[in-house]
Amino acid sequence: MASSKEYMFFILDQLCQLDGISYRAMMGEYVLYYKGKVFGGIYDDRFLVKQTKSARDLLPNAPLEFPYEGGKEMLLVDNIDDKEFLCKLIEAIHKELP
Repeated sequence: MASSKEYMFFILDQLCQLDGISYRAMMGEYVLYYKGKVFGGIYDDRFLVKQTKSARDLLPNAPLEFPYEGGKEMLLVDNIDDKEFLCKLIEAIHKELP
């Protein structure tokens, strides 16, 4: 099942306080970038982020889910209505990315 543009645009709107958010459509899904680094994506209308120490600390009860068959497990973000939390999460993840 492909993700909807509406859901992807909703997530982007939630992250509008961050300068440098971009996306790339890939096979019906969306890879999300912050300042040029991949931090997560929209897969089957689910907002998934990379597993970093900060992400696990901020999302201690988040389930691990596969973005697609053969992909690495990612953390499911279900608190998508809290803009401040989402921005804090993405900034924390970005600091840990190579």
